[in-house]
Amino acid sequence: MTRRRWIADEFSGDRAALTGAHAAHLSRTLRARVGQQFEVACGKQLRRATVFSVEDERVEFTLSEEVAARQAVPITLLLAVFKFDRMEWAIEKCTELNVTTILPVIARRTEKHLALAADKRVERWRRIAREAAEQSRRIAPPEIADPVKLKEALAKLHARNSPAVIPSEGFSASSGTRVRPGCDLRIVLAENGSEATLSEVLRARDDVTSLALAVGPEGGWTTEDLQLFKLSQWLAASLGDTILRAETAAIAAVAVARAGC
Repeated sequence: MTRRRWIADEFSGDRAALTGAHAAHLSRTLRARVGQQFEVACGKQLRRATVFSVEDERVEFTLSEEVAARQAVPITLLLAVFKFDRMEWAIEKCTELNVTTILPVIARRTEKHLALAADKRVERWRRIAREAAEQSRRIAPPEIADPVKLKEALAKLHARNSPAVIPSEGFSASSGTRVRPGCDLRIVLAENGSEATLSEVLRARDDVTSLALAVGPEGGWTTEDLQLFKLSQWLAASLGDTILRAETAAIAAVAVARAGC
């Protein structure tokens, strides 16, 4: 039987705990009992755990052996802010698909009232990601950064990873030509029908050690936005011939990426 997995709020040595509303879900809703066994993520380590004590807003565990966890290629999702209900759905589903980092960005077509309110939504997004991470048995939720303008987000990513990207002229989907070796791949999803598809780009690579994907707002990236990506050496790709809603595009892109690398 697969054990449910929790992400510890506190841990030290062979003890861990859930606290507050996080613990209340386990103690009240799921009616945890002493002696019940789970898996608990403690930082980068996953341990088998036995419930030691149960209170309304605190559940404590004793930890035993480490559980092996599969390592996946890190995926950063640069996600332009769009309607909050749909964006929350995208964050939840991309978390289930094991995206590593989500960078909310303010693009030229981001609605002004959404851009102004985005900072106040970050904690809610992080809570949604945490709940989805536990449900999908992840060790940790994705990091969700504070919203920034697109230019600033690209600069941060450029500083974090020295560019080892695909030059667009080096890729041929029809011939299957492989481009020069590199480990960091950055792809902006665009609606230009002349672009290679994301799956074609990924099939041409067998050495990707980290991946960044950029999904635009409702209405898509502007020409000015795409120019910023080009200057930052991102490769453009598409998700096919149909036009997808922003939340659908985000989920589809991460799903294709997880299948392809």
